[in-house]
Amino acid sequence: MSDYRIYLFLALFMIGALVVPVLPIAVARFIAPRKPGSIKTEPYECGTVTEGDVWVQFKLQYYIFAILFVVFDVEALFLFPWAVVFKEVGPEGLIAMVVFIGILTLGLIYAWQEGVLEWET
Repeated sequence: MSDYRIYLFLALFMIGALVVPVLPIAVARFIAPRKPGSIKTEPYECGTVTEGDVWVQFKLQYYIFAILFVVFDVEALFLFPWAVVFKEVGPEGLIAMVVFIGILTLGLIYAWQEGVLEWET
């Protein structure tokens, strides 16, 4: 494959990456109802009448737990391929992974010291 074909493929891929998320949003602007009615404006469409303020503020702790879960889940995704090619990467790969795990360990220690991992109801 020649050089210009690689760049053409890359350009088409980038255009597709922009069109795929933007196209549904643009189409929804034209086909979405303008005035949904009183039932659609209810916070829950289950037929239950809400009592009190419908804008309930969630605890920030839920989001912090979710972010910490994603961070350590991604860590596991990086550890598996590294373990598969452990013999080929040599000492440089080992040092890089030790630094990676060290940074994440420092982040976990910091979150623990700040009390983020203590669940309060």
